Amino acid sequence: MRDKILAILEKNARIDPKDLASLIGEQEADVRREIEAMEEEGIICGYHTMVNWDKTDNEKADAFIEVKVTPQRGVGFDQIAERIWQYPEVTSIFLISGNFDFAVFIQGKSMREVAMFVSEKLSTIDGVLSTSTQFILKRYKDHGTVIEAPKKDERIAIS
Repeated sequence: MRDKILAILEKNARIDPKDLASLIGEQEADVRREIEAMEEEGIICGYHTMVNWDKTDNEKADAFIEVKVTPQRGVGFDQIAERIWQYPEVTSIFLISGNFDFAVFIQGKSMREVAMFVSEKLSTIDGVLSTSTQFILKRYKDHGTVIEAPKKDERIAIS
């Protein structure tokens, strides 16, 4: 039951538990208890709303920062990761394989604000060896959701 609940909630966190129970063939009370248990266990870590900021009046700049670090003795990468995720500008951080150690997603009011964050805060952390910044210019798909599907031509072809 857990896998079914999680798969549906991952696509639609706003689904009513009654509808969810109906979809998976379980009792609503059982589904509610299972969701609550998964929240308490940290399996469900939170719920979010995906916003297409390009359709609002708010200017935002998103960037993906690759960060190379020196792991700390006894704690590895965790201590540096914790230091980085404390900043409110950081929306996500992942330990990755490859030429860099972390993928850090930053959000600011402008490209300049993001660049200043990287140069003044992120790159000055002890253990950070180098960074590489890529700005996100347009989102096509995020969290499995197409942000803005192309409009289909509904004209009838005449030949």
